Amino acid sequence: MNRRQALGALGAFGVTATAGKPFTVHGGEREVGGAARSNAAGVSLKQSVSRWCYGSLTLDQLSAAAKEIGLVAIDLLDRNEWEVPKKYGLACAMANGFGTIPKGFNRPDQHDKLVADAEEMIPAAAAAGVPNIVCFSGNRQGLSDGEGIANCVTGLKRLAPVAERHGVTLCLELLNSKVDHKDYQCDHTAWGAEVVKGVGSPRVKLLYDIYHMQIMEGDVVRTIRTYAPHIAHFHTGGVPGRNEIDDTQELNYRRIAQAVVETGFTGYLAHEFVPKRDPLTSLRDAVRICAV
Repeated sequence: MNRRQALGALGAFGVTATAGKPFTVHGGEREVGGAARSNAAGVSLKQSVSRWCYGSLTLDQLSAAAKEIGLVAIDLLDRNEWEVPKKYGLACAMANGFGTIPKGFNRPDQHDKLVADAEEMIPAAAAAGVPNIVCFSGNRQGLSDGEGIANCVTGLKRLAPVAERHGVTLCLELLNSKVDHKDYQCDHTAWGAEVVKGVGSPRVKLLYDIYHMQIMEGDVVRTIRTYAPHIAHFHTGGVPGRNEIDDTQELNYRRIAQAVVETGFTGYLAHEFVPKRDPLTSLRDAVRICAV
């Protein structure tokens, strides 16, 4: 199931997880530096766009427009699409992965299938120059937070050596369970960070979706600063509604983009909003807003 099909279907604090028990709040993780750290001189934030939001365009049309607008990559492509952006000098920044949003790594009975699929996909992604693959916790279905964390750690640890060997990062996505993905377990940054820390691999990180985390916990800039070492990728989207990221919604995306750069982040920020107006005009506006 690809991302489009799947979509159809506690603040910035630290946590301690024990299987069968809820995670507990203890003081926040240390923020990145007292002063702002910027990317290498002359290097701006690398911007991408999620393919599923532009279904009215072919991938070739989207890639050509993205290149002209100033984007450097396309997000969330299936394996048979990875080569298309290259024709336009773009990368595929994030591949559609294995598993589904409801059924992910928090279920041990899913692990063998997820691992088998990932072990086949990771080398292919590396060969195609795709740096990231999205993956999911799955829905709670009665699991405690501690059990879910422990199960995700167990499953992802099986894949970490393969991901490290091939230089591909598995990105556990943070999604809201309030509006869009009821019962999804990886719905707070602190929870996801506990999984990443438990796996202990530089190739297992978080996909921090700004739209989703604004809905669940807010405090976006401080959370990004606090958990920056655990974040490999960002997605945008206007709140409420997941539409344009301009002044029709509540977030200051210009400041958020600046905060991302200040952490020293060198990955991609991908636009994953569903445009209500002319799609390419809205995409051009988003790129301008986040051009820092």
